[in-house]
Amino acid sequence: MGAQTRTVTVKYQSPSAGAREIRFGGRDFVVIAGPCAVESREQLQAAATGVKAGGAVFLRGGVHKMRTNPASFQGLGGEAFKFIAEIKAAAGLPFVSEVTDPRQIGDLAAVVDMFQVGSRNMYNYALLAELGRLRTPVLLKRGFSATVEEWLLAADYIVRGGNENVVLCERGIRTFETTTRNTLDLNSVAYVKAHSPFPVIVDPSHGTGRPELIPPLSLASAAVGADGLIVEVHPDPARSLSDAHQALDFAQFNSITEGVARVLEATGRTLARL
Repeated sequence: MGAQTRTVTVKYQSPSAGAREIRFGGRDFVVIAGPCAVESREQLQAAATGVKAGGAVFLRGGVHKMRTNPASFQGLGGEAFKFIAEIKAAAGLPFVSEVTDPRQIGDLAAVVDMFQVGSRNMYNYALLAELGRLRTPVLLKRGFSATVEEWLLAADYIVRGGNENVVLCERGIRTFETTTRNTLDLNSVAYVKAHSPFPVIVDPSHGTGRPELIPPLSLASAAVGADGLIVEVHPDPARSLSDAHQALDFAQFNSITEGVARVLEATGRTLARL
């Protein structure tokens, strides 16, 4: 008998439709898509238009990026705040972005509808506690060397602060296997659904690091009971400043949502729609 999944509701304003809601943990399967990093107004605008047309109901994009190589693109930072609100409003999509430091929360809160805590910060308990003081939903990615128990305890740091709006994200873990970027642990998704109250989505982009594996792992995620996906999609993947090797183009993304919709239909669920 599975645990009762808590529904996490993201509320946002759509200029054309007024107050809207996206729910994680219900019958609908939520697809989040967009670039790994926000690079420019033009790039984010094109991404928002493209992923919405392909079936995404949530826009992603990193403003502050934590990179292993300090010489890699670290995101636009504050420059991105000049246009994010305008673009997400025009698209009618809520926006999720990574927070890497408690000092960023105030500025990000003005533009995000959900905070993302990345893999490297799953153990940043000061950041988790600070997010627990808010009521804005939090997408908590599993640390790349974290056990499921450690992941769930990290979520409890947020909940104990009073913020129960936590969605977990399985994004692959580090193992001895080197064929793929990480090992996508779909066992953990089934376990979390059976033994915890948290909705859980899957990141097949980081989980595999290989574009040809993202579609089948997306289908498997839907089949195993995940509550959604977060996928890296770029208007021109070859020119992406971050994770170009795993970013999908719009046609590839469209094929994923079409396939996932068929899997969901077979399991009595539906793809979330705007």
